[in-house]
Amino acid sequence: MMQFGMPTLIENRTLLENAALCSSLGLQFIELNMNFPEYQTDRLEETDELLDLADRFRLYYTIHLDENLNIADFNRIVTDAYLETVRRTIGVGKKLLCLRDRYGDPAQPLPLNMHMNHGIYITLPDRKVQMYERDFDTYMKSFEVFRGRCEEWIGDSGLLITIENTDGFRDYEKKAVEYLLESPKFGLTWDIGHSKAVGEKDLQFILQHQDRIVHFHIHDGSETPPRNHLALGDGEIDLGERLRLAARRNARCVLETKTVEALRQSVRWLSGSLTHII
Repeated sequence: MMQFGMPTLIENRTLLENAALCSSLGLQFIELNMNFPEYQTDRLEETDELLDLADRFRLYYTIHLDENLNIADFNRIVTDAYLETVRRTIGVGKKLLCLRDRYGDPAQPLPLNMHMNHGIYITLPDRKVQMYERDFDTYMKSFEVFRGRCEEWIGDSGLLITIENTDGFRDYEKKAVEYLLESPKFGLTWDIGHSKAVGEKDLQFILQHQDRIVHFHIHDGSETPPRNHLALGDGEIDLGERLRLAARRNARCVLETKTVEALRQSVRWLSGSLTHII
C-alpha cells in the first residue's frame, strides 16, 4: 500500500494541530520541517511528545532537514555546525523508527530529506561564476566527509538521507549527488511540483536514477507561469504518471501543499482518482 503524508503547515502552530489534521484526513505520516522553530534539533530530541502524539493518532514521522543546510560551506565552523545538526537529527530519526514499524511500512526506509545548497556566485560583466564550480575539488572533499560521516551515523538502521530537486540541479551538484548515491545510505526525493515549475530540467537526471527514488513530494504545478505547491488537480502535471512511478518504487508521498484547504482538496482528489490510476 502506498503511504501518503502531509507537511508541517504554517497555519498549524502546534504538532498537536498537525497530528489531528493528519489523522482526520486519513494520512499516515507528517514530515517535520526543520525550517520551523518548533522543529529544531533540540526540540526534536525531546521525543516524548512526538511519540505520545504519534501513538494517540496512529501516525509516524519523516524529517525535512533545514533548507539552508550547507555541508560544503568554505567556512569550516559553519560546515561543522551543519554536520552536527545532521548527526543529531539522525539520532532523532533512529528513535522514531519504531513508529514507522508500528504505523507505516517497515520495508520502506525512513527518509531525512535534504536540499542541495547552490552556494554563492560572483557576477562578472558577461556571466555568473558559481564558487562551488570554480573550487570543485574543495566542494567534493566536503561531500566525501559528509558521505562517510552519514554512513557511520546511520549504521544499519532503517534511515536514508534523500536528496530533493528544487530549482534545477547545477552540473557540479549532479556530480555530488551521483557520488552520494554510490552509498546505500542515500536516495532521491522527487519533488514533482518543483520539477514542473522549472520546465522539467531535472527530469532526465532523475529518471536516470529512478531506481534510487524512495520519496516523493506530490503537489501540482505549471510551467507558464511557473507555479508549484498547488492542490492536486489545479495544475498541469500528469499526476497519474508520477503516482504510478511512486507505486512501482513503493515510495512515500508527501502531499506538499502550503495550506490546509489545498491539502484537503488534494486528499479529495486522491480519493476520487487513485484507484483509477494505480
